[in-house]
Amino acid sequence: MIAPQNRRRLMLLTVRYIGWPLVVLLVYDIAVVAAYKAGYLHWAALNQIPVSLLGSVVSILVVFRNTTSYARWWESRTLWGSIVNNSRSWGRQVTMTMRRPTDAEPGEAEAIKKKLIYYQVAWAHALRQHLRRLEPWSEIESFLSSEEITRLRKEKNIPVAIQQWQTAILCDALSRGWIDSMQWRAMDESLNDLVDAQGGAERIKNTPMPRLYDYLPQLCVQIFCIVLPLAMGASMGWFTPLGSALVGFIFLALDKIGRDLEDPFDNSIYDIPLTSITRTIEINLRQMLGETDLPEAITPVKDILW
Repeated sequence: MIAPQNRRRLMLLTVRYIGWPLVVLLVYDIAVVAAYKAGYLHWAALNQIPVSLLGSVVSILVVFRNTTSYARWWESRTLWGSIVNNSRSWGRQVTMTMRRPTDAEPGEAEAIKKKLIYYQVAWAHALRQHLRRLEPWSEIESFLSSEEITRLRKEKNIPVAIQQWQTAILCDALSRGWIDSMQWRAMDESLNDLVDAQGGAERIKNTPMPRLYDYLPQLCVQIFCIVLPLAMGASMGWFTPLGSALVGFIFLALDKIGRDLEDPFDNSIYDIPLTSITRTIEINLRQMLGETDLPEAITPVKDILW
């Protein structure tokens, strides 16, 4: 996620965001004006091009597509916000409601609590890598044993497998009297909410924008940028590149923003900051265990928050 610290930096990033398409547009505008001045484009029909009407139609298409793209991006952030909250609830339930029965071995309760917390941290990191289509092993090996890593290598959906382990421990705790039925139900609801959030994130990841729905606004923007200097050349002369490039910059930027926000789990700088979010979950849950040797929160690097 882009997180500039000052307005000047934001302006620079905005200009660089378009980059070469804007340079190509400016060169094209200059070429059109030069051709017009040389007498090659003195067509009466050029002055009749309805650029205002065309611009209005294109802007409606682009804004409609961008609204849909941002809705996907914001829903993804909302789902991960619920993952943060439910992970904290899970950590609180594990550390505060589970009690050690008299027949338990010394230190067994602390070991079980730590395992459940570490499973949840591993689940969050594994889900992040799962959505980004990346290998999770380096991210979760600190929270699982080598035997557990070996078992996970056979699984297709690693976060789901980790949740099965959590549920198995939870059922065992209920049968041994570590928690009562009401506590089990509350903790099981926390796991269900996490599964729902995972399913919502996977739905967004596995359902891309329809290709034609994505391509049409891009094509219309390109056509508009081609036609605009042709219609402006007669009235604005050598000032045409300035006006055309300014208007084209707006449409090109809006089109690119919509395409960049379509997939919020694409492991790009336009994603929601999953690395930062999962690090927050890790810090919060390990803190609940009383650990003090905690990692630092993720901060923006060169105005990018991962």
